[in-house]
Amino acid sequence: MPDVVFSIDQSTPMAQQRVPGHNRWHPDVPPAATVKPGDVFRVECKEWTDGQIGNNDSANDVRDVDLSRCHMLSGPIAVEGAEPGDLLVIDILDLGPVPQTQGPNCGEGWGYSGIFAKVNGGGFLTDYFPDAYKAIWDFQGQQCTSRHVPGVRYTGITHPGLFGTAPSADLLDRWNRRERALIATDPDRVPPLALPPLVDGTLAGTASGDIADAIARDGARTVPARENGGNHDIKNFTRGSRIFYPVFVDDARFSGGDLHFSQGDGEINFCGAIEMGGYIDFHVDLIKGGMETYGIHNNPVFMPGRVAPLYSEFLTFIGVSVDHRDDTNLYMDATQAYRNACLNAIEYLKKWGYTGEQAYLILGTSPIEGRIGGVVDIPNACCSVFLPTEIFDFDIRPGGDGPVRADRGQVAVTS
Repeated sequence: MPDVVFSIDQSTPMAQQRVPGHNRWHPDVPPAATVKPGDVFRVECKEWTDGQIGNNDSANDVRDVDLSRCHMLSGPIAVEGAEPGDLLVIDILDLGPVPQTQGPNCGEGWGYSGIFAKVNGGGFLTDYFPDAYKAIWDFQGQQCTSRHVPGVRYTGITHPGLFGTAPSADLLDRWNRRERALIATDPDRVPPLALPPLVDGTLAGTASGDIADAIARDGARTVPARENGGNHDIKNFTRGSRIFYPVFVDDARFSGGDLHFSQGDGEINFCGAIEMGGYIDFHVDLIKGGMETYGIHNNPVFMPGRVAPLYSEFLTFIGVSVDHRDDTNLYMDATQAYRNACLNAIEYLKKWGYTGEQAYLILGTSPIEGRIGGVVDIPNACCSVFLPTEIFDFDIRPGGDGPVRADRGQVAVTS
């Protein structure tokens, strides 16, 4: 096993770890460990909410989750010799859930997915599913099933939702200015257009005093992806992947977490992946001056690993950029087109007895493929959702005597 450079007691909150991680992006979060180019090492990660979600049949914890604490990141890991303008080369060698020796923690044999309430983050379809719901998923090797979503079993593509390098002070200031400007266009929107810096709930790693205060005041929330990487939620970001991260500060200060057992393209439930605590093994290297050499300035580039479930048959749902609630045509809106493709898939699955919430969670957690069919034919963008038919224990294809509706229960709901 590689050396563990960041260790976690999964039963203990991040703030109480021997070396705590952090939950804000800021250049002054102190390194928690140091590695050298060429090193192989292991990072242990908590589940992204820091243990706020339990293995039970109530969605109250999803409804009441404190997002000011999220995401809990392991690190930063300093890389000796890294300088602004370099590329940090990260190879994902292995990753997995919490080993089954550490008690009943998230990741040790189980994970969860959730539909977040509209007033607390929402999701891609929050106008259609405004309340909180949850499903617990049990792991059996590479496969998972759920007592809350019966009739499906799928092989997950385990991956980290979130890793990235520390921003420079200038880059952090740009993030905050542009996101505050976006919020100002509709300051009362629910859910909000963006999440500005928030002092409450800040964990600044091992920083103290004025430095900790500055991190709390100005540190960027970790919810979106940005130029440093961050919360990409790309399901193919798995074993064998090689990522080239821009370096903005000395030592790069690489951090992350938010491990997923399985996810579909888009993670459409907001907490749409099957979330877990676990470990991830890395190899690290540097390309000196690589940002300028390769023109990689504004986002990482990665080479996906050759690991994926071998599903060969899909039922594909199509959507175009029309809001069918009021029959309004939008112009080349790929977001609306993908939303419609998801809604069309949900309506189809409801014919087989799934509730809308169950179908929504299937799309968020199973390895669906999201595609952009066309963004050139005015006025309608076209997107599609490829749903693997083999994940179901019954035939969902059209034909024969039509859909066979069965009572498939319901996901966990709020009291």
